[in-house]
Amino acid sequence: MKKEKISFIRHIHSHDNLQIFLYNSHSAVLPFLALDLLSGSCPTEFRRHSLSVGCPILDDFLRGGILSLGVTEITGESATGKTQLVLQLCLTSQMSREDGGLNGGAVFVCTEDVFPSRRLQQLIEAFPKRFPIAKSKQLSLGENIYVEHVAEKAQLEHCISQRIPILLKKGSVKLVVIDSVAALFRSEFEANQGILRAKNLQSFGAQLHQLASSYNIPVICVNQVTANMNARTPSEDPYIPALGLTWSNQVQTRIMLKRMPYKLPAPNSSSGEPSCETPVRAMEVMFSPYLPRDTAYFVVEADGIRGLR
Repeated sequence: MKKEKISFIRHIHSHDNLQIFLYNSHSAVLPFLALDLLSGSCPTEFRRHSLSVGCPILDDFLRGGILSLGVTEITGESATGKTQLVLQLCLTSQMSREDGGLNGGAVFVCTEDVFPSRRLQQLIEAFPKRFPIAKSKQLSLGENIYVEHVAEKAQLEHCISQRIPILLKKGSVKLVVIDSVAALFRSEFEANQGILRAKNLQSFGAQLHQLASSYNIPVICVNQVTANMNARTPSEDPYIPALGLTWSNQVQTRIMLKRMPYKLPAPNSSSGEPSCETPVRAMEVMFSPYLPRDTAYFVVEADGIRGLR
């Protein structure tokens, strides 16, 4: 049965309630209240799902986690925990929705380095200890992460438009991660090709939003940073996300990770071996339609990311 296409949305007031009427191609009316959008009792294609980070403190900070139906950017300097965070999200997405997951696997698109399979295996081994529900349900965590390596922009666009939708249609994938989006767009355009790069970024962003909206999934893009040439005081950020304003307009939520000049003291080792201090990192919401601009702190440990109070 062919899915009917919604043509437009009209907002009307009825008994002091905002009511939304959706008209499809056959002029049938599907009414529901704006409150239904908030409570999740609206039609399935309009419900937003939250993907847990895997840490209650950070989930509270993000008001449930990463939302579907949008593009979320995770940016920051090197060694701030960007890849650690998206690897952990690839695992939590496989849990049921009642447990904070999406009940599906993930696609991890690599554009820079080799996929960190050794670190992923370390997280998989520690996952049942942090989440006993995963152990009880016997989740095959490593078998539900699909890795794709791309070296050119054309390969990336083909992967997004052709290969990934095949997995999404089967329902085996509920999360798409691109690490990183800046690598190819930085290397394939010259300095005097700014307009051409902007058009390609807009087209690429539209493809990502199409995926997110068509399959009701979160799309997460890891981004690099560049020096902030307009920073004139030490209080201003020395780095800003790469790819400029054009890419910023394609992003729904931007989260920046930062290194902090603090370290947690090392716990006493029962074996007597010296242990290293743990560097503290910051997670800052730069902009979002559902989150205030705020900062949380976390550490990266052997079993994953853990928030600090």
